Amino acid sequence: MKLLAIIGPTATGKSELAVLAAQRLNGEIISCDSMQIYRGLDIGTGKLPRESRRHIPHHMLDIIEVGDEYSVAQYASDTKAIITAMNKQKRLPVLAGGSGLFYQAVVDDYFFFPMEKKARLRLKWSYIIKEKGLDHAYKKLVEIDPLYASIISHTDQKRIIRALEVFELTGEAFSKQQNKKDNVYDLVAVGLEMERSQLYEKIDRRIDQMFSSGLLEEATSFLKAGFDLGNNAMQALGYKQIWHYWKGLTTYDGMVKAIKKETRNYAKRQMTWFKKDRRIRWLKVLDSDNVEDVYEKFYYIWKDKNK
Repeated sequence: MKLLAIIGPTATGKSELAVLAAQRLNGEIISCDSMQIYRGLDIGTGKLPRESRRHIPHHMLDIIEVGDEYSVAQYASDTKAIITAMNKQKRLPVLAGGSGLFYQAVVDDYFFFPMEKKARLRLKWSYIIKEKGLDHAYKKLVEIDPLYASIISHTDQKRIIRALEVFELTGEAFSKQQNKKDNVYDLVAVGLEMERSQLYEKIDRRIDQMFSSGLLEEATSFLKAGFDLGNNAMQALGYKQIWHYWKGLTTYDGMVKAIKKETRNYAKRQMTWFKKDRRIRWLKVLDSDNVEDVYEKFYYIWKDKNK
């Protein structure tokens, strides 16, 4: 089955390229973003405006409400069904986004462990964290899986617990676990990367634009509705920092600065994750490139892989 993946760090122009590629290659887009699945999280998660998506079907976007639970295992299962259906219809699935685990779970057909065992371990580690703090759990992760610890945030409780669960279930580090199948798809994976200083400048401008477009109001509407940091959706970049501002724990300028800093750190973690995958063909883009420039560079790779 054919699959095109357009991945890479935030703010490199993946969504715009994916739309153009889908238009020209008879494709449809499958979002590969762990936060764009939520309805209403539009500005902060960087969803393309509806007008830009109007002519190309988008899947795995706005599929659940904020407050609903949705696992990476569910995402992988639902996405694989969509890929199969598209191939039968002779349409090209274009997997586009920057969530490394979601991407890997699909292209390598990850095996997911029984939920009952995972639930027991999750309770165990949640209790340990409550008693000893998240730093204790993160230090344990550094001991057993330093590679995975280096590519996630030391405050990312959900991923820390997941990696500890996998180790206890398998005896193997999450970064080395072999419960996957290679070459599931006829895969063309293209990664967009940008020189670091240009990327950071673009990230800063993008966040300023998000606030001009109403990010503070978007996030505040959910906080007023009772959602807090215990809700997975509110852990998304930007929303978490806005919660701190809303609670009076930081200033407006401090909030914006924190969002920019964490987004830059996130971009670094994304690159660390994706660079492990040797199937990805990397495409250097410039801040000055428009989408046609990027597509021209992309098409050389596409033609080479589809001779």
